[in-house]
Amino acid sequence: MKYLLFLLFPSSFCLGMDQKYSVSSISADMKEGVYAVVRERNSLFTILDRGHTRFQYHYAITILNSRGKNNALLTLEYDKLRKIRLLTASAYDASGNLIKKIKTSEILDRSSISDFSLYEDSREKQVDLRQPNYPYTVEFDYEIEMDYLYAIPSFYLYTNDEVSEEKSRYELVFPANLKPRFRTFLIDQPIYERRKDGNERFLWTFEKIKPKKFEDWSASFQKVVPNIIAAPSEFEYDGYRRNMDTWSELGRWQLVLNKNRDVLPPETIKHIRSLVSSAKDDREKVKILYEYLQGKTRYVSIQRGIGGFQPFEASLVDKLSYGDCKALSNYMVALLKEVGIKGYYTQIYGGENDRPIPPDFTIDYFNHIIVAVPLQKDTVWLECTSQVTPFGYLGNFTGNRYGLMITDEGGALVKTPTYSTEENLQIRTAKVIVNEDGDAMATAKTIYAGLQIENDGLDHIVHKNPEDQKKWIQENLSIQNFDIRNFSIKLTKEEEPEISVGLSLQLNRLASLSGKRMFIMPNIMNRSAFIPEKVTERQTNIVRKIGFIDIDTIHFQLPETVYPEFLPSQQKISSRFGDYEIRFQLNEKGLLYIRKLQIHKGEFPSSSYEEFREFYRKINSADNTKLVLLAKT
Repeated sequence: MKYLLFLLFPSSFCLGMDQKYSVSSISADMKEGVYAVVRERNSLFTILDRGHTRFQYHYAITILNSRGKNNALLTLEYDKLRKIRLLTASAYDASGNLIKKIKTSEILDRSSISDFSLYEDSREKQVDLRQPNYPYTVEFDYEIEMDYLYAIPSFYLYTNDEVSEEKSRYELVFPANLKPRFRTFLIDQPIYERRKDGNERFLWTFEKIKPKKFEDWSASFQKVVPNIIAAPSEFEYDGYRRNMDTWSELGRWQLVLNKNRDVLPPETIKHIRSLVSSAKDDREKVKILYEYLQGKTRYVSIQRGIGGFQPFEASLVDKLSYGDCKALSNYMVALLKEVGIKGYYTQIYGGENDRPIPPDFTIDYFNHIIVAVPLQKDTVWLECTSQVTPFGYLGNFTGNRYGLMITDEGGALVKTPTYSTEENLQIRTAKVIVNEDGDAMATAKTIYAGLQIENDGLDHIVHKNPEDQKKWIQENLSIQNFDIRNFSIKLTKEEEPEISVGLSLQLNRLASLSGKRMFIMPNIMNRSAFIPEKVTERQTNIVRKIGFIDIDTIHFQLPETVYPEFLPSQQKISSRFGDYEIRFQLNEKGLLYIRKLQIHKGEFPSSSYEEFREFYRKINSADNTKLVLLAKT
């Protein structure tokens, strides 16, 4: 999240002042290819003492057309530890004349609680400065005081590749004994100053920033855009004091917050011990308790105050049968403890686009909690907020990344499981009976495994009702004309989950007829239409985060009145990005079509982008191969 501000001058909003932010003063090159231009973006974060900080922000942006209209909206959250001390907002026309100044009565102040959140004191203020005529400029100033020192706002040189910036400023002010740590990426070191008031300062300034275009198949945002991350060493939050110079120290703070919160009622202890009494080993005990958790509890959100860091007591979750990721994970750890198994509360960043975590720079990167259970042969990972996630499965949301495991000694960075190319499978077998009119009947069974169970939200739809499942099939089956006669979608709940999709279909006009010839495109269900867009000069490396394998085996039963006039030859495509193969076999039972595609995971040089495009162009061409059948008479 960006936090940007400079020193505030409330008098600048007086009506009668000179014009400011005229669009004509923006140089032509700064307006080229963008829908908005940031005129000023300045932030000042001040550490007042170990338990108090201030954040000041000044932001002015000229919106050139309707695509940038959301830049005229501002939302600020506050709670008992975070107070908005100042908020002003104004709009200017193309000539720089003041046309709107927000009144206090026009600032919307409301609860920011969602339907699944329990924290009662979190609120937000909203400002809407959208104007009907373009271009125009909006200017925001605000000041927030925090009754804690914990997180320091990061700075990104830009966050949108269609918004340029005339000038920006990022400033940290602090007492000498509370000097923050920082790390830069593609940004020079700051100007350092010891001020007359005894405080010290780091200052970065930037001018005329033209963003580089974001490119598909690139590394994470943090590895592409120049940025600054900063963090305190000594910190205090809601009366809790610790140090975060090391991962171990940061973990010790969580140990303090979790202390004595793993106590369960005697009747619950008796019940869960009875549940696992017949289990053959610890793994089976963990699975029984995980499924007990899933059946008993539901997820709600706690986001603010110390509740954003400290879990509910296990006894309270046991009583209420709900909690957030912290509470449910802590409850799972408590359940395991009572049957003699050690589980570890583990902080992690949840999201498909995970944030890179530099192991040698300690900062709270995390937004989610899971549980790690080391067993004799391996470690079982548990996502405790889902009532349907298979036992031991993490997937794209928390897999293949670093987490902070909270051990008895403190925090330790650990890596969550990576799903290999060979595990991420889509295996399909089908039988297609084609009649003389070109229509067909088809039965198919597709097994999705590994990360491919998440394809198009399949891992969620498997738990939905039949109507929703049928709709999913209709929207995701790449066949032009079909009717569903029957279907099934089933999940095998194991640590390496599989989803099976069975289909019985009427395929209308599968084959096209022309005179004595019948034409069939044999790849009826997995045809690739993707070709990367043409780029004059690729700037960033190509990153494929997931490798996978698709295998389609389709048996065509053809009408007795036709025979293959043309049978395509085997095709193979190999590159650093993957391997592709199709082949055909003709026998007395009909025609067999086999397709295999393997995509390689990895990072590839930007210079190979045209090869990347060519790989997919060839696949696209091969997937559109046609069979030509000729009438026997």
